[in-house]
Parts: sequence; C-alpha cells; structure tokens
Amino acid sequence: MENLEALRDQLDGVNSRLLGLLNERAAIVREIGKIKEEMGVPKFDPVREREMLDELVRQNQGPFEDAAIKHVFKEIFKASVGLQEKDHKKHLLVSRKSQEENTVVTVKDVAIGGPTQVMIAGPCSVESYEQVRTVAAALKAAGVPIMRGGAFKPRTSPYDFQGLGEEGLRLLKEVADEFGLVTISEIVNPAHMEMAAKYIDIVQIGARNMQNFELLKAAGEARVPVVLKRGLSATMEEFIFAAEYIYSSGNDRIILIERGIRTYEKWTRNTLDISAVPIMKQETHLPVLVDVSHSTGRKDILVPCAKAALAAGADGIMVEVHPDPQTALSDADQQLTIEQFNTFYSQVLASGLMKTAAATTR
Repeated sequence: MENLEALRDQLDGVNSRLLGLLNERAAIVREIGKIKEEMGVPKFDPVREREMLDELVRQNQGPFEDAAIKHVFKEIFKASVGLQEKDHKKHLLVSRKSQEENTVVTVKDVAIGGPTQVMIAGPCSVESYEQVRTVAAALKAAGVPIMRGGAFKPRTSPYDFQGLGEEGLRLLKEVADEFGLVTISEIVNPAHMEMAAKYIDIVQIGARNMQNFELLKAAGEARVPVVLKRGLSATMEEFIFAAEYIYSSGNDRIILIERGIRTYEKWTRNTLDISAVPIMKQETHLPVLVDVSHSTGRKDILVPCAKAALAAGADGIMVEVHPDPQTALSDADQQLTIEQFNTFYSQVLASGLMKTAAATTR
C-alpha cells in the first residue's frame, strides 16, 4: 500500500511537470503565432508538424507505441493551432473584445444599432419611377425611415433581370430626396463604389458577394455605411471575417444582416438562423438586422419570424414590398403588397418587440 501511494505521488509530480511544460509550450506557440500573423503566413504548417512527429517517433523508447505518441502530440498540435486562432479572434477590430460598447451607425438622423429598432422595406428591384415612388410614399406614411431597392441584381441565371444599374440608383435618390428617406442598394462591382456614394446612403454587399474580398476592401476604403449580408453557406466565423475586411480597410460603419442560410429544407427559401443574431451581438459590437423575406421566401410566416428576430436581439428587420408583386421582375412570390406590408408592420409593432425612434418622440 505504501508503495502504491508513493507511485501515485510520483505520478502527480509527473502530471504537474507535464502541465508546466504544456503551458510553456503554449506560450512559445503564442509568440510564433504573433510572428506568423505579422508575416501574413498560415498558422498551420503541415510540413513542420510532420517533421516534429517524425522526430518524436525517432526518440520514442516506449512503452507507448509510435502510433500512440503520434495521436497524443497531434492533439497537442491541434490545441496549439486553436490557441493561435483564439488569440487572433480576440484582436479582430469588429470583436466585442476590441470594443465593449455597441456601434451605432447613424445616417440622416436614423440610428441603427442603438436603443431603438428600425424597419427597412422596399422592392427587390428598382423597376420604374412610378414603382419606387409608390413604395416610398407608403413607407413615409407608415413611418418607415429606410427604403431598400436593387439597382444592380446579381442573379443565378444570366437571363434573369439584372437591374437598371446607375439609372436605378438615380431613381432611388430622386424619390428618397422627395420623401426624406434613407436608401440602401446593392453594389456588385468595386469600381462602382464611388459612383454609388453619389446616389445612395448605405451600400449593400449581398449574400453572393460576402466573400468578394476586393469588393469588401473597396467598401472599406469608400467609408460609406455598409450593410453586409451573410453568405448562403457561410459560417458565422466567415461572416465576421468578411466584416473585418471592411473594418480593417478603414470603414467602421458596418451593419450585419442575417438573411438565412442554405440547408436541405424545402419548405422555406432558406433557413433563418435565429441563433446567429445573439451570437453576432455577443461576438461583435456591430448592429445586426434580419431579412425575413430572403430567409423565408414566404409571406405567411413573416410576422412570427420578425418577432423571433427582434426577441433574439435584432436591431431591425428588412422586408420586401412591391406595389404589384405579381408583375415584379424579381422575387415576385416573396414580396408584400403595400396593404400586406401595412398589416405586417402594424402586427410587429403591436407585439411590443420593436421600439422605433418615431414612437419614442411622441
């Protein structure tokens, strides 16, 4: 019995020395990670890992078999790479660890990300002056401060309507100036960023361009407010890094939008990832919106989905509205009529989950 206790004490001593050596190794790994980050090289080096494993196997004198030694050290290497990535994440400019207070993006006295929530509505595509003006008048009457409208439309098929381009942006500006609305429209070409700034208030980078890195960098350099949509199959980490591209290029006026991700589900256009809202709010200091039109593709569940998004902490809701959806040149099935939108908005407001700036000034 005394011999067993002595061996246990000896084992505890070895465990303590191993723990100390593991933490010493982790400190070295952190320093290596910092140097690699400054050099712009990948954290994981498979050649170096193989060399270390080969050397450890060469030194192995048992009783562990070589395969066991490889397994144990691979886990240590994996934890080391994870430590480097965790350290890198802490230093992201968009991270909550870099800035504790919420970022509030203010455009024409409309605050996004503050104590109130915003409703953003408008047609999928800008089709004509009459169409845009009809929607703008309805939004103004309802007290909605921000109008969306697509002038450049990245479409899955090359034969679908691609948008009116600069003419669409001009129509948005003309109507927005008349009714005093803030405008959002998507840009797909980095070369169009400067042109867009002349017409619209907020540039949107759509789901298909979330990882168009040249476009992200151009949006950062342009310094205009940016709405960044999550990619169709993007992880939340990839979403955050896309925002970091914009922020690190000089633009801190970034708004994130969860717009649903692609899954195997067929009953909705996409799958609305409600969990992304509190996670993005927790991991970043940026405003987070939810696009209920693209995430669901169904008019009949827009109200409960909007309520769920607001309950999860969303800073606003985006929804598509068209004077006559049946004749719309894109996304006809998911766009609300003006009457349907008014009902939708009144039901969302009645829930008490959306506190608008207009309501607080009454």
